[in-house]
This record gives sequence, C-alpha cells and structure tokens, in this order.
Amino acid sequence: MSDAVARFREHWSHLHPDMDLTGMEAIGRVRRLAALANNRTDDALTDTGVSRPEFEILAALRRSPTGLRPRHLTRETISSGAATTKRLQRLEEAGLLTRTRIERDRRETLVRLTPEGRTLADTLFARQLGIDTDLLAPLNQDERTHLAALLARVLTPIDST
Repeated sequence: MSDAVARFREHWSHLHPDMDLTGMEAIGRVRRLAALANNRTDDALTDTGVSRPEFEILAALRRSPTGLRPRHLTRETISSGAATTKRLQRLEEAGLLTRTRIERDRRETLVRLTPEGRTLADTLFARQLGIDTDLLAPLNQDERTHLAALLARVLTPIDST
C-alpha cells in the first residue's frame, strides 16, 4: 500500500540518499491527513451555513459553559485576532452567540452561545465525530488509542494554548 507521502519520500530519497526522511514521513502524513480531514469537514458543513473555522468557535464555546473572551477564542482556534472578530460578528448576526461587555473591564467582552448556537454546536460535533471515526476506520480501538497517545507526546511540548 502506498500513499502520496510514500511517493514523495521515494523521490526525495533518490535526490538525497544521505538524509533521514522519517521526520518528513511522519509530519507529512499528519499534514496531509489534517488537510484531507479538513476537506471532509468543509464538505459536511456546506448545508449548515457555518464554516469550519466558525464551527471551531462554536465548539470552543460549547466546551466552556461560562463563555470565553475573544482572545481566548483566538488561542483556542489558532486564528488571528482579526479572523476571530470577523467570525464572531458573523455568528452573532446568525443568532448563534452573544457578546456582552464585561462590567469590570468595559474594553473586554464575554462570548456565549445562544440556545440555537448550543443546539447547532452539538449537532455539528456529532457530525464531526462521525467524520473522525470514519477516517480512523483502518485502525482498531487499541491502535487509535496508541496513535492518540503518540500524537499527544509530539504535540504537548509545542502546544501553548
């Protein structure tokens, strides 16, 4: 069985036989899997009126029942502040979240889901979980658990959120 990264490795190994390509193989597959998974999620969201980055905001807010400040959402979703602001505005206009000024610091806002936003977040989360499960179908449960643990070991030292 061969994938695109295996083909890339084959070409690079001929060009640079002296180089260790295992890092490229692992990270290349992570990147390619992430891109393909994002494409599937994008496709699954087409009928919802919500983009994948907007779903990430809804999901972050759903995990935080007391709400979050925009800067926390920016960190959670690994986005720019400007992108977060644009997405929050769109989701607020759609009636999926509210932004209220924080009394003790009028410059800050607290973002919370509306009941409609909570319902949509739960619906979309279930859909996303199905996509993730389908993508991991070639692995058994023990392999999925092992893969998750290995990826956590790589991600933990570099994830600053």
